[in-house]
Amino acid sequence: MKKQFLGVVTLLSAFVLAACGGGNGDNNNDSADGEGVDLAIQTDNDDEAIDGGSLNVAVVMDTQFQGLFQREFYQDSYDNDFMEPSHEELFLMDEDMRMVDGGAANYELDEENKTGTVTLNEDLTWSDGEDVTADDYIFTHEVIGDPDYTGVRYGEDFTNIVGMDEYHAGDADEISGIEKVDDKTVTIEYKEVHPGLLQLSESVWSSALPKHDLEDIPVDEMESSDQVRKHPLSFGPYQMTNIVAGESVEYEPNEYYYGEAPKLDKLTFTVQPTDSAVESLNSKEYDLFLKMPTDNYSSYEDAEDYQMLGRDELGYNYLGFKLGEWDEDEGRVQYDPDAKMADKSLRQAMGYAIDSDAIGEKYYHGLRTDANSPIIPLFENFHDDDLEGIDYDIDKASELLDDAGYEDVDGDGIREDPDGEELTINYAVMSGGETAQPLADYNIQQWEEIGLNVELTTGRLIDFQAFYDKLENDDPDIDVYDAAWGVSSDPSPSGLFGPAEPFNYTRFESDENTELLNAIDSEASLDQDTQIENLYDWQEYVADEAYIVPTLFREEVLPVSNRVKDFDWSYDIDHSRWASVSVTSEDR
Repeated sequence: MKKQFLGVVTLLSAFVLAACGGGNGDNNNDSADGEGVDLAIQTDNDDEAIDGGSLNVAVVMDTQFQGLFQREFYQDSYDNDFMEPSHEELFLMDEDMRMVDGGAANYELDEENKTGTVTLNEDLTWSDGEDVTADDYIFTHEVIGDPDYTGVRYGEDFTNIVGMDEYHAGDADEISGIEKVDDKTVTIEYKEVHPGLLQLSESVWSSALPKHDLEDIPVDEMESSDQVRKHPLSFGPYQMTNIVAGESVEYEPNEYYYGEAPKLDKLTFTVQPTDSAVESLNSKEYDLFLKMPTDNYSSYEDAEDYQMLGRDELGYNYLGFKLGEWDEDEGRVQYDPDAKMADKSLRQAMGYAIDSDAIGEKYYHGLRTDANSPIIPLFENFHDDDLEGIDYDIDKASELLDDAGYEDVDGDGIREDPDGEELTINYAVMSGGETAQPLADYNIQQWEEIGLNVELTTGRLIDFQAFYDKLENDDPDIDVYDAAWGVSSDPSPSGLFGPAEPFNYTRFESDENTELLNAIDSEASLDQDTQIENLYDWQEYVADEAYIVPTLFREEVLPVSNRVKDFDWSYDIDHSRWASVSVTSEDR
């Protein structure tokens, strides 16, 4: 699936899935549009590293981790955080998150023959000393394609492989489109080629399972097995040596690591509740704090003996407008041209009334900035920096409503619709964190200023699960909603906005939108210049049609102890970030 979806997020909740990989990191982190907080993306420590030492990492979360420690089975970003030191991705990536050579494996796409070749590093070895082989990589596809597979990875990315449908249906004993060339080389034949096959995404699976460790376990029992939950094999710089279920993981160096030998004697990752994270930071309990909340950044930004690293998140906030329903029988959206929010002038006006820059400064301390597009700036070549988007302009908002016939007929300061009928717009907002209610109040106030009567759906904020139940089931009491998307390392937006995608929560569809999305995912877009042109065209279309209005690009913060050396938080790092990290003193 050429998708951008990784997970829906609330103001405080984490991405359901996470993307990660390698490439070349920069020394500083540019915020989304050159504004906001300017934080380094690498540690600055010139002291000499000690031999060995240990590093303690807090993962800030308010639940226990699931502990599904193989990439084929994990479901949320917390497990991914715990896997980073041990479970390395096969492929590295560049600044556009396209796969590049030099990591645990290389990949080459043959567009003409619709095949891809995966070549494993000759020195790539499991943490028990066994070689990582072509059989492991093929076995991984067989597990995900098995009818009894219990994970969430099987989908269009895998059904695009020739023979996968037949294997999944039980009509074939092997996947005909996957061929072992030699012990370190595999070729994969595709039904269609598209730009996602060049990205570090699930279109080309970027991990492997140890066949010798798992082949005797029934596929439907793998997820609960000790080989996944207690003693997982891996090929990263560290290996998991002690797992306390839901609470902590200890790691020791993987003596068989194919790359540069890791520097530390021991790593420990521990769950740290959100409400005590700042206190724990001030007490110097840990060296790093992953998933640190940003809405209270001012309370810890000057923490003694720590430096604050920052990077753009793989995600953005947006206003979405309900414009139809999902047709379960047809498996596609049914756009309603007569929906309450069908007039794009109304949608544009609501976007122009919101001052996202002010929100980013006041509520997020500059860690969120005005968003002009659903393509995030991390995609340096694909994001249109010059796109005007829908910026704050209260006068333009009023003018748009005037021109579209939304007038205050009875003189009460509230506009009626173009037919002169009362207009009440129902606005759904998730609960969570200190900012949700004041932000909802601010938006309603701004819309009232341009003469729109907007009320909260249900009269109050809605909890996470109920909010998305309402969205997915097209609750008629939602006209506009405030939400966020986490995105993957594939810039294609089709998985969120295509006509046959259930994640198309706005239920918007048009011939032009579909044509633009198809062009982005076409074989022609394998040429990057063509891909850029097609993505730019779609971004302009969204800014005009405004079925969603992106509001905020997001920056995340990582507090790191001053004793930590050579930690690089870049997405396009050219090795595992955990292989190079060291410490320069025994104590924090």
